[in-house]
Amino acid sequence: MFEIIEGFTFAGKSTMEQGFRLVGRDAPTPSEKEIVESVPFAQGVYDFSAIMGDRVYENRTITYQFLLLQSDYPHRKIAEIQIKNWLMTPFIQPLYDTHDYGYHWLGKFTSVSVDDSHHDGTLVVSAEFNAYPFMIADLPEGNDVWDTFNFELDVAQTVEYKVIGSKTITLYNLGGRSIAPKITASSKMSIIMGGTTYSVPAGESKSETFRLSVGVNTLTINGTGTIKFEFYKELMA
Repeated sequence: MFEIIEGFTFAGKSTMEQGFRLVGRDAPTPSEKEIVESVPFAQGVYDFSAIMGDRVYENRTITYQFLLLQSDYPHRKIAEIQIKNWLMTPFIQPLYDTHDYGYHWLGKFTSVSVDDSHHDGTLVVSAEFNAYPFMIADLPEGNDVWDTFNFELDVAQTVEYKVIGSKTITLYNLGGRSIAPKITASSKMSIIMGGTTYSVPAGESKSETFRLSVGVNTLTINGTGTIKFEFYKELMA
């Protein structure tokens, strides 16, 4: 029997398990949220789209096309009802695509259409997914799962430190956008990054004002205790 190895898993079910064969996938890059101003008597325009440090994007559309083969008419009609209810009922969920191993998309299906062919007994399903613009890593940075390590996209790094007085560390964000990490500290501390001092309370915290830029981030931590940074790589794919 032909093994189906490509497809996606969404809301606890997969297209592979249900016998749908992937015949098309389209994931164009998302549109940018542009803020452009044309100033009278000045050449060109002023682009403020990345004024906060990142280019900002709209959600993206991912489209799939699947084929169900060798099925009688009653089976095809039941399959049509099942797949529409499966995909269109849940709200925002992670979508795991076999094309993007180790990552997932986040969003919801917005359209499911079906073409039922009586001539050859096939059911063609077209499904449109409205997704967050970046794909998100399944595992946090600093994980030690060697089998999933990608030498092209990943970096081995430490994300938990013991601090006595002061300690300078380096965190790497190899994603496509800045990220606000979740910080867990055993006691109150402070972080100096880029000339700015950030206060870190004891326990878990997260602030959108403290963000790891794309690339290398050098931090000086002041305090006594342990501190851990949790963040997930986000890539444009």
